[in-house]
Amino acid sequence: MKAVVFNIQRYSIHDGPGIRTTLFFKGCPLSCLWCSNPEGISPDPQIIVRRSKCIRSRSCGEACRKGALRFTSESKPDVSWTECDQCLDCAAACPSGAIGIAGKEMDIEEVIVSALSDGAFYRNSGGGVTASGGEPLHQWRFVKELFERLQAKGIHTTLDTSGYAAWEVIEEVLPHTNLVLYDLKHMDRLNHERATGRDNSLILSNAMSMAGKVRIWFRVPLIPGFNDTVSNLEETAKFAAFCKADKISLLVYHELGKHKYGQIGRPFALTVEKPEGDGWVRDAFERISRCRGDVEVNA
Repeated sequence: MKAVVFNIQRYSIHDGPGIRTTLFFKGCPLSCLWCSNPEGISPDPQIIVRRSKCIRSRSCGEACRKGALRFTSESKPDVSWTECDQCLDCAAACPSGAIGIAGKEMDIEEVIVSALSDGAFYRNSGGGVTASGGEPLHQWRFVKELFERLQAKGIHTTLDTSGYAAWEVIEEVLPHTNLVLYDLKHMDRLNHERATGRDNSLILSNAMSMAGKVRIWFRVPLIPGFNDTVSNLEETAKFAAFCKADKISLLVYHELGKHKYGQIGRPFALTVEKPEGDGWVRDAFERISRCRGDVEVNA
């Protein structure tokens, strides 16, 4: 069995308890405007251009059969994304990694060996393996088998999901999952759809169906001017209580992944005016804390 993975992050401390290895699977049904891993949205391997690595060999242009690669005045690659068919030949020809590939097809044995190499960290910290993305449920059969085999070896498993999947799919994965990190973008259906391309009906329904079946930590990407209103925060806290979530984590908005949009030919369409200081974050924390005791902030 194989899956397309675009990153394996070791010594991860924000994706579940303890020290973890986080596997980032490609493919996501949502297109969140603030996504910090835009290379995880497409389910397929794709080129990613990092001009700072370019050594001006121009071998990428010679390999491009579509003529989609031009060069800047500094002889660095300039991709015509409308002409590029993602054949990946340019990446294979590039000697420096300036044109790389986001996404690698990996066999499940390869992934398990990689994950188990950090076993000592898991045992000493109460950590384990987290499946993230993208949306890991897009490749649910792989995740199911991976989790089943990891649990058989005593490894804690965590699913980091948007919840946008058929309930029948989630039911297949849950028996092999110790913890679910469940993203809540917005409680309002229309606001959710405007920012992610999908409404939240399925997401909320799946969260309610999970209640009592598995440990849940809700995670809220805190976006100023979008979901940090009093009404949305209070509704989020009440929903978390209804779903018997262990806690709520506020993931404070950042732009660390913004540069990757240009590298894969995708526009960054979000305009955010981030308030000065961290007062708005404290306000959000306090608002949820009044309704729900166990809240944390990941800045």
